[in-house]
Amino acid sequence: MTANLDIRVGRPWGGLGGAYARGEPDALRWFGADWRDPGAWRERARIVGEAFGKEGRRRAVAALRAPTDEVRRALDRVVEEDGFLITTGQQPGLFTGPLYTIHKALTAVALARWVEVVVEAPVVPVFWVASEDHDWAEANHAHLIGVDNELHRLELAPPPRAGELPLHRLPLGADVEATVDAMSQLLPQTEFTKPYIDLIRGAWRPGTTLPEAMRVTLEALLAPFGMAFVDAGDPALKAASLGVLDSAARSAEVHERGLIQRAADLTAAGWSVQAPVLEGGVNLFIENEAGRERLYRKDGAFTLKGSGLFTLDDLARRLREDSSTVSPNVLLRPVVEAAALPTLGYVAGPAETAYFAELGPLFASHGVAQPIVFPRFSVTMVERKVGKVLEKLGLEIEALARPMHEIASDMARNDLPEGVTSTLTRIRAAIETESDALLEAARAVDPTLKGPMDRARSQALEAFADAEKKVIQALKRASETRLQQVEKARLRLFPEGVPQERLINAFYYLVRYGPALLDELVQRFAESLPPGVTAEGPPARLGG
Repeated sequence: MTANLDIRVGRPWGGLGGAYARGEPDALRWFGADWRDPGAWRERARIVGEAFGKEGRRRAVAALRAPTDEVRRALDRVVEEDGFLITTGQQPGLFTGPLYTIHKALTAVALARWVEVVVEAPVVPVFWVASEDHDWAEANHAHLIGVDNELHRLELAPPPRAGELPLHRLPLGADVEATVDAMSQLLPQTEFTKPYIDLIRGAWRPGTTLPEAMRVTLEALLAPFGMAFVDAGDPALKAASLGVLDSAARSAEVHERGLIQRAADLTAAGWSVQAPVLEGGVNLFIENEAGRERLYRKDGAFTLKGSGLFTLDDLARRLREDSSTVSPNVLLRPVVEAAALPTLGYVAGPAETAYFAELGPLFASHGVAQPIVFPRFSVTMVERKVGKVLEKLGLEIEALARPMHEIASDMARNDLPEGVTSTLTRIRAAIETESDALLEAARAVDPTLKGPMDRARSQALEAFADAEKKVIQALKRASETRLQQVEKARLRLFPEGVPQERLINAFYYLVRYGPALLDELVQRFAESLPPGVTAEGPPARLGG
């Protein structure tokens, strides 16, 4: 089935994330390691090995969820054979959110196999479910192109206190069943549709939560590739991260100064700062009656928006008695992960890669070595019918990133008959030349005629520009079928003007191409890994 799909792998990013992915020295210096260098991975393994003995690995593995016996045995090998982890993660999203969630996860799978050969020790990929996030509006929807060739946004109704409480505390309502039904109506009927809809229906049901439903769905898709899982709110993970959370409060001012200086250095070097540092902000969130709120320093103590002061002792007591109500912010989360898990590298998207550049001082302040950041693979999937349209019309994929009216105008302009183009060129040249000659002759009669002459020339040029537009509009009407084909192709490659992987849900492709699509992606990612090491690895899918 994937023979009907052209899978294009790359990292077409901009900014600091793109420069780092390309290995540019000015970008690499903010990260401390070159992700392309096998020697850097071996050095990272040495550092992690010194920090995590068997007992440390055992505590870390206790926080991980193994969805199959094969994954459990792989995690046991991490403990017994001094192994490591490759991690990635994502905020929960309806039906797993956009495609790039799957791309990140399968990048981690391919990278773990490559690194396992490099460091000569077991390496297991782990997906971090960011269940403590509270941004309901970013997580409650998914986009699909339906069988009607239209883009559809599926969205869950907000449960009580959505946007205030962490996602793992918000049970889904009865409307999730209707949303699954709507999804099933949008998908074509293939040999894969029923198994995938059954999977979704079993995972996404009333009473569960977005993080739990996402984990169950991803386990079914990714466990055959050896993927383990960790939930940000898992009690064992919380226990392992208490030291980092405590230090984040006790040394908040020092951490803030370090982050501000790094942000200033990045700005001075010409890079944008991905995560601004808030004055007085502590890198912690506290969950209370008002919801999940950012912690701030005030008068030698701490405060929340709308709450009174509380002391360091109060915070320490909360960590001891109910650590589930204390969580790291986006900057501290990578430090928590590296302190709690024997992680060699983290697979990051472009925005994540950029904010990792800010974190060097924070890692150093906590006494935790920063993992190697591996830029995830970006994928564009070109279906055969879309490829035929591009080939027929002589269009490159990147050309469809522009607004449709620009594409249509360019196509019509390229279709202008040579006679129209050449005649308009001659007319414009004649107007320019003869207007200059007329102005020169008229100056002897009255020097003030320059203004009226210039206006007459402009009016003449505008009149012929309007004539050209009318010809182009006529061509657009004549090529309506071609424009419809381009619009459908653009919908699949750049829906709403963004790359497909940033909007379209994975099940649009999975019901058409089945599990073989995931196998193909892992293989393509493996082929795109840095040269110099052959990662034979186990078969693409564990257990058959």
